[in-house]
Amino acid sequence: MPLQFNPVKLFAGTGTKELAIKIAESYGKPLGDVTLNRFSDGEFQPSYDETVRGCDVFLINSTYQPNDNLMELLLMIDAAKRASAHYITAVVPYYGLARQDRKDKPRVAIGAKLVANLLKSAGIHRIMTMDLHAAQIQGFFDIPVDHLDGSVIFVPYIKSLGLENLTIASPDMGGSYRARTFAKFFNAEVVICDKRRKRANEIESMSIIGDVVGQDIVLIDDICDTAGTLSKAAALIMEKGAKSVRAVCTHPVLSGNAYETIENSMLAELIVTDTIPLKRPSDKIRVLSTAELFAKAIANVNEHGSISDLFKV
Repeated sequence: MPLQFNPVKLFAGTGTKELAIKIAESYGKPLGDVTLNRFSDGEFQPSYDETVRGCDVFLINSTYQPNDNLMELLLMIDAAKRASAHYITAVVPYYGLARQDRKDKPRVAIGAKLVANLLKSAGIHRIMTMDLHAAQIQGFFDIPVDHLDGSVIFVPYIKSLGLENLTIASPDMGGSYRARTFAKFFNAEVVICDKRRKRANEIESMSIIGDVVGQDIVLIDDICDTAGTLSKAAALIMEKGAKSVRAVCTHPVLSGNAYETIENSMLAELIVTDTIPLKRPSDKIRVLSTAELFAKAIANVNEHGSISDLFKV
């Protein structure tokens, strides 16, 4: 008996509307109509302007600055469930609160787990995301998780640069596994920046483990927030004799003075994706689109195809 495919409908939250439009174009289907009604006190209510009954619904919204974007996604999920959608997938290109993935000190919340519980309780059947801060966050869900790998976007771009003496670097000890995984695509060496923090977003000291003399260094990270770590790492790497240094970060959170920090840094460029929209353009920031990858993943989910096949560079 042939597989039965339900009608697919894509909807966008306000936080990731531009990316959602690109995903829909790449998928070959227009975004569905949804209205976000706002009350004067800040309360809002999403409502679908077309039927979703019996449909496979994909709700696209990153949860950066999570207060509004996460709440909007939860309400969209609840509305789709109550409107008798057949299967609901939350497409969350950037999974907010992912840095709160464990108790690293007493009396703190595990925000990444709380968000997983909220999304599941709201009614999703599946979640699709990219480059989680910690891959084990997938284990916080008791439903399928499609964890897309940004390397399939970054590796071709890095190869196109034709860097002669490429070395991959991690901006901290915690990112060493990510850097080593990335380095395998180039058969490159890995160096590590060992940093010590006074507190969140404030670095006390940093040192380099490995040789960077005469090398073209590419720093690998999942999130660029204040850009303080990358800026300090780039300065230290160049001071140690590197030929050039650039950074690859999937999610451009870019809070506070991040843009100014990047523009005044020793970085040749910061390469990011469009999982979070930039607040403003910058000559040092290059944005690579994730739209085609997400569109292919959505198609494979709907057609019961393989997701891992999309990770081949």
